[in-house]
Amino acid sequence: MSGSSSQYFSRIPAVDSEEREIGLSLADLELRFTTDRGVFSNTRIDAGTRLLLQEAPHPTETMANVCDLGCGYGPIAISLAKRSPTTSVWAVDLNERAVGLTARNGDLNLCDNIHAVVVDADGAPVDGTPEDIAALPQLQFDGLWSNPSIRIGKAAMHHMLTIWLDRLTPTGSAWLVVQRHLGADSLADWLTEQGWATTRVCSRAGYRLLEVKAR
Repeated sequence: MSGSSSQYFSRIPAVDSEEREIGLSLADLELRFTTDRGVFSNTRIDAGTRLLLQEAPHPTETMANVCDLGCGYGPIAISLAKRSPTTSVWAVDLNERAVGLTARNGDLNLCDNIHAVVVDADGAPVDGTPEDIAALPQLQFDGLWSNPSIRIGKAAMHHMLTIWLDRLTPTGSAWLVVQRHLGADSLADWLTEQGWATTRVCSRAGYRLLEVKAR
């Protein structure tokens, strides 16, 4: 990934802003994004995100609320929103710059069903969050899609996943894409041990796509 990994999961990146435009072409979508320094994979759509968007199921119109955990500048959230315009897509991240870009990119791609929210390590909206999304901690999600930040460390990763996976509805599932050499298989084992039935959907270009069912 481009940029320091210590930057993109900081609340306020220490690097100066330097915006650029990139595109995403999928079988069913053509999207444009404004990116910036201090956010994850700011020069291109990374291979893990692309695999997730190509191989994971799309949200359906029966899904009321879904989540993009660690949204970055929004490629997953905006793809979900375009694929199911009646679904509310909650795009959450610790990084204020990233969340601001997701909101802007939602407008750029004509999505009016995205809620971009800065959250803390416990999954709660930070101070100053608009009142209409203050209920986020009480929401349950019909689906969750994520290219999670493995580099935050195992303890922080487990804490984050525990909080957000426990917000799945009883019939909900999550789809996580994880680099094989960064511990995808050990993460799958841990998830299963914790009671989330976890299946490897596919493996390509050094990434695993995992389906994780609500426990």
